[in-house]
Amino acid sequence: MAGSRGGTVSEATLRRLELATGGVAGAGVAEMSARLPWFARLTADQRAGVLMVTQTGAANFVTWLRDPDATPRLTAEAFRSAPPDLARRMTLRQTVELVRIATEVFEERIPALGADRAERAMLVTAVLRFGREVAFAAATVYASAAESRGAWDARLEALVVDAVVRADRDSEGALLSRASALGWDPKARALALVGDPPPQDDPTRPPGSDPLHAVRRAAYRAGVSVLLGAHGSHLVMIMSLAEARDDEAADGGPDDEARGTDLTRGESKAALALADAFGPGPVVAGPVVAGLLDAHHSAVRALAGHRAVAAWPGAPRPVSADDLLPERVLAGDASAVEQLIRDVARPLREAGGSLVETVESYLDHAGVLEACARSLFVHPNTVRYRLRRVADLTGAHAADARGSRLLHMAIALDRLRTTGASPESTTRR
Repeated sequence: MAGSRGGTVSEATLRRLELATGGVAGAGVAEMSARLPWFARLTADQRAGVLMVTQTGAANFVTWLRDPDATPRLTAEAFRSAPPDLARRMTLRQTVELVRIATEVFEERIPALGADRAERAMLVTAVLRFGREVAFAAATVYASAAESRGAWDARLEALVVDAVVRADRDSEGALLSRASALGWDPKARALALVGDPPPQDDPTRPPGSDPLHAVRRAAYRAGVSVLLGAHGSHLVMIMSLAEARDDEAADGGPDDEARGTDLTRGESKAALALADAFGPGPVVAGPVVAGLLDAHHSAVRALAGHRAVAAWPGAPRPVSADDLLPERVLAGDASAVEQLIRDVARPLREAGGSLVETVESYLDHAGVLEACARSLFVHPNTVRYRLRRVADLTGAHAADARGSRLLHMAIALDRLRTTGASPESTTRR
């Protein structure tokens, strides 16, 4: 006699069950083939794998009747016997469908082997309980696989972000391959955001979940793909944008790629939503670049801006790294010196028309238009016209506090360079 959860089953019945397991498993697989259209698309080896798992499950059912306490081990063994290719080919939903059909076939055929009505009732209950345990075992197997895949994806993601920050040009093919494995669109433009990660004790995060759960959830809601990685104590996010336009894709040099393009309204809203997912503190956005291979330019500027943003307590969130050029210069960022001279000072100098002289006079007179005009011996409208040209050329407004600081610093750095002094050495002191 053998113990079960609802009574006893005779040894003779257990023997009949052992002899019938092959036929019951075969009937279950035949029913799967008849009821599931996708089952026929499996290869012969994969269908044989399903039969083997079903036979193992049937045999384990008999063993479970002898020792019900062995349930967790026996149900797990059934899935461990599956070929690896079968586990990769089938989804959790498909596995649940197979378990349901197998349980129905077991419930139909196995109780008929009982010696009397009492045994048949016990076998019906046993089949249902064992099927439930098998379903839970299947869910556990897939959950473990998902956790392993999640851990692997996290490591792969960290490698991609690290390669972007380091500008690892020797492994561009590997970078794109890894990013594609993570679902990244190689044609998408990219933007880097740098800030502090969410706090570990975030009450909105589900217990035991990824610390960056809120960031990924915000990206999903915004409809964008992101790559996340740590850089020291900071969080670096590479955000995908709309597919590059034809005129942008035609830009050739690294300078063009580094300058990037403006965000559309929708992309700006997405960047704002993702900035809210960071932890407390400033969030700095680099420029938009043509693709992942150029994302280094955006990430480096964003990191440089984040190092310098403390000098601007009132900075918006997120703040553009290019809006932090004066602070980056003060923090010793040589690339910010080059960018200020190239994008601000040089256009003013090459445009002529006394634009540099007008800006300096306007700033020297604390923005008093009439005083500036008198010092230049011109009409105030002439000063207004020149300042509008300055704004058109550089994007900086001399009447604005931030714009005046940027213009003053750019002109000063350009003058230091043209007179033989080195702005880079000045910023390193």
